[in-house]
Amino acid sequence: MERVSQKMSGLQLNLGPLKEPLGFIKVLEWIFSIFAFATCGGYSGHASINVSCPDVKNKTLEAAFGYPFRLNTLVFQDLDSHLCNGTWQKTHLVGDFSSSAQFFVTFAVLVFLYCMAALVLYVGYLHLYRGAGKLPMIDFVITVVVAFLWLVSTSAWAKALTDIKVSTGPGIVSEMHFCQLTNTSCRFDAVSSMGSLNVSVVFGFLNLILWAGNAWFAYKETNLHNPPNAPAPASTPGPAGM
Repeated sequence: MERVSQKMSGLQLNLGPLKEPLGFIKVLEWIFSIFAFATCGGYSGHASINVSCPDVKNKTLEAAFGYPFRLNTLVFQDLDSHLCNGTWQKTHLVGDFSSSAQFFVTFAVLVFLYCMAALVLYVGYLHLYRGAGKLPMIDFVITVVVAFLWLVSTSAWAKALTDIKVSTGPGIVSEMHFCQLTNTSCRFDAVSSMGSLNVSVVFGFLNLILWAGNAWFAYKETNLHNPPNAPAPASTPGPAGM
């Protein structure tokens, strides 16, 4: 009996679940989570301004920025402090958006790891998954929670991205004290494209849709949707003479 039990609880490779909605959607969630954290966590860019004063003409200064977007720690390239009548000071970008960015990226990485674990369970241990009432219910609860957290993390990151675009756009000139001095002129030059960051937001909301849809298929695996069949009542023997 012990050998039979060990055989039933061991690995039983079966790629069939990948053709079912439950497994196929999990593969998509695994891929989309990679795009979500890669497009955000791998970003780097720069913003630049042109500075002019009596002894400096159209000097281009750049500030590099990227994940995790602590812009208030990043400075524009130093201008010689002896120029512009010695008025130049280190100038930082404005804003710290690291909490939203790190929340989004960290959550996407955790989802990536969970999808891998779930796929191993579906492909190798489906007999345990469908043979025990607790695993489908745990999977369903986690799916609902993950869908909600995709909504929260992506919304927070989308708002932070909007603020990052403002903080690195033409408005940075008005935030710089040096640019308000007499005989000093500052002009916004350029900022790197943030297309990949826009893509990260798109993938965040796509993940939300996938996980919300997956909740239905996970629910169908639980006892809430398919309660265990009640045992048939035992037949009562008739009288001996019958």
